[in-house]
Amino acid sequence: MFRILAEFTGNICTSLVQTVGCFISGLGVMMIGMRAVEAVGRNPGSAGKVLVQSILGMALAEAITFYVLFLA
Repeated sequence: MFRILAEFTGNICTSLVQTVGCFISGLGVMMIGMRAVEAVGRNPGSAGKVLVQSILGMALAEAITFYVLFLA
């Protein structure tokens, strides 16, 4: 009885951690994209540099998603 209950609550906690981690990672990617668009809107000449930096930032933010999915 207790083994089943422990397994059930462990699955709920793991799912909750994965959901929250992926949601926060998505918010990070959204904010990076929002700021990149804002920066290019203010200074269109810097579009190339901003694009490279935003892609790197988004890749690092997406890495959090994979850490959460595989380690949780």
